[in-house]
Amino acid sequence: MANAAAERHGQETFFVVDEGIIGDALGGRQQTLPTALEANAPVFRFSRLGPKGTGKQLGEPNRRKIATAMTATGGTAGGMGAGFTYLGQFIDHDLTFDQSALMEGVDVSPGDLVLARSPTLDLDSLYGAGPGNPASAQFYEADGLHLRVGEADGSPSQGFDLPRVGTGTPKEARVAVIPDPRNDENLAVAQTHLAMIRFHNRVVDTLPSSVPAAQRFREARKIVTKHYQWMIRTDYLPKICTPAVVNDVFNKNKRKAFEPNKAPTTVPTMPLEFSVAAFRLGHSMIRGHYNWNKNFPNATLEQLFQFAALGGDLGGGLRLPSIWIADFRHLYNFGATGISRPDLVVPPAKFNKALRIDTRLAHFLSTLPVVTDASPANNLAFRNLTRANMVKLATGQQMVTFLKSKGVNVTKLTNTQIRDGQNGADLSALTAAQRTQLLAKTPLWFYCLREAEFNNGKLGGVGARIVVETFHRAMEGARFSIVRDTAFRPHLGPNNTTFRMVDLLLFAFEGKKNLLAPTGD
Repeated sequence: MANAAAERHGQETFFVVDEGIIGDALGGRQQTLPTALEANAPVFRFSRLGPKGTGKQLGEPNRRKIATAMTATGGTAGGMGAGFTYLGQFIDHDLTFDQSALMEGVDVSPGDLVLARSPTLDLDSLYGAGPGNPASAQFYEADGLHLRVGEADGSPSQGFDLPRVGTGTPKEARVAVIPDPRNDENLAVAQTHLAMIRFHNRVVDTLPSSVPAAQRFREARKIVTKHYQWMIRTDYLPKICTPAVVNDVFNKNKRKAFEPNKAPTTVPTMPLEFSVAAFRLGHSMIRGHYNWNKNFPNATLEQLFQFAALGGDLGGGLRLPSIWIADFRHLYNFGATGISRPDLVVPPAKFNKALRIDTRLAHFLSTLPVVTDASPANNLAFRNLTRANMVKLATGQQMVTFLKSKGVNVTKLTNTQIRDGQNGADLSALTAAQRTQLLAKTPLWFYCLREAEFNNGKLGGVGARIVVETFHRAMEGARFSIVRDTAFRPHLGPNNTTFRMVDLLLFAFEGKKNLLAPTGD
């Protein structure tokens, strides 16, 4: 369940099929819904892909030491642009968007309050319930076609900030008028959301005149959603997962473990193994500092939170200061094959690479704000490990056995690999007994990150299979789906097979340097 704490990586609640509600607010205990309520429970449901763990796999002292080791030194640069870190956060919010607040005039049951939508890649975190919904109309211009954009404070201004309330107390006035407030948690994800708004608006502006007025919004959303899915399938997923696994699931053998026999248009569930473990890979990609633009060559992660409304106070203003507008050239490689735009390529010293996917996290993530300063919950790694205990998540070893039983070819990490890793977290501070416990029952999140250390900084084995199969199902179950529409080919990129995030940005910002990098060189 999305709440203020969850938005800052705090408490979370899960409605798990056949198990009921599990959450921090319940002390990690299950609370089974009454039969009548379960029958009317929300379409968004968590499920278990694999077996249930025993719970309390690692004691708190052990989890503290592991978390301290994971956040002790920070990571090293990986191979992809840092923009993919926050694209991943945007995608995660798309998968878990809570639409309860948009159900105007509907009696919302306690079950509906858990999560009120399905985990599909439909971009409802961008569109809400559509321009025809009374509660979602605020996200759109008066024409019911274009999404609203906001003005930054300074020059340039128009179209460089999210739309904001603008009235009331400073805190109220800063609130972004977007379906998912989590996308204003930090400046990087906020500017990613803004880019998606501009992408939609550009698609609307380039629709053929032959599209009837009554169908123009639906047609624009279909084009945007399918290109977005194509970008995830062909650009994002191969960057974070073993490409061979992506190809196997999407082009060859399809899903073997996660809802393999479900009818394509039935409502998907969300595997706990994905949400609580494998897709938390993005936490290891976060940098502590960013060469953000020409004004801020050494912006801290803390500043990226400060200059957003949910995570901070926009630096004290009511709108984003223009000097903080993103320079997308610093986040994505516009020198990619097939793009001849030297004006959009910055020197290597200015380009931000995401940290390598491994068991190390930026040190800043060890001191997140919480109610009690001395609490170990300050540490994001500790929170992740504790949450896995709370929901009794399967261990890495259990998932290897499960996937093999489904015909998935996956190699189990050795005890030496789990203990020593490869340029990952140093576990030497653990006692012998704690290491023995870790090797016997390795938390799934840690296990997936250890796998990546032996796979050139990409999820492999267990982690890749969980992530790719979940994405395949989320696309299959979407209202517009490139999995079901096998004939779809992109037409907004350089050819009919290529559409990457850089292509999305080029189209959204009209290929203009002054829009992609408005603060200049």
